[in-house]
Amino acid sequence: MRALLISDAKHACPSALSLLRRGGIVVDEADSGDYGLDLAIAYGHDVVVIQGDLRDMEAVAIVRALRGADVTAPVLALLPMDIASERTALLTAGADDCLSAPYDRDELVARVTALVRRSRGHSRSAVAAGDLVVRLDLRCAEIGSVRVPLTPTEYRILEYLALRMGSTLTKEMFLNYLYGGTDEPDLKIVDVYVCKLRKKLAAASGGKNYIETVWGRGYNLREPVAA
Repeated sequence: MRALLISDAKHACPSALSLLRRGGIVVDEADSGDYGLDLAIAYGHDVVVIQGDLRDMEAVAIVRALRGADVTAPVLALLPMDIASERTALLTAGADDCLSAPYDRDELVARVTALVRRSRGHSRSAVAAGDLVVRLDLRCAEIGSVRVPLTPTEYRILEYLALRMGSTLTKEMFLNYLYGGTDEPDLKIVDVYVCKLRKKLAAASGGKNYIETVWGRGYNLREPVAA
């Protein structure tokens, strides 16, 4: 999944950036409220994490600005200490959850994962397409309870499809999700990754195809059919 972290890293302790990345989450950074708002509007992040007040804007004001700009991604606010009035103000402004220091990587990643899956309509920590199960908490995929050996990029593509199951995702959407507008390769690379992913899923399932090609549009995840 892809997160936007709005944080003044120089004053943030512990660093949510390092914790999220160590948890396998791709993170875009913004060190000001205004820049964070611009990024949130421009890109479809799965979640926005705000770590404390920033130099140009308080956390509550950032949340209000995000919701005022119709940014629908779930928002997690990280507080330096557990102050009920601040937590209430953030939740009232539109934040989905608050987490107070001290927190560790596992708790932070678990909170982020839970927010993302609930925002996509999944009450459990796994998404299933037939016998294929994408385990968002463990960041892996299984078929018949056997783990499928995927590279990090292959898993991210499958996770992206799973979180948006039922929707057709364009190649441009995949590139934006994978690279975030930075040094993006040619669109054809998406076809290469999807082809490799399909082969691994087929090998693990006895030939089933879980990823449908919608010609002229993109790909979606579906109930499996014979390859």
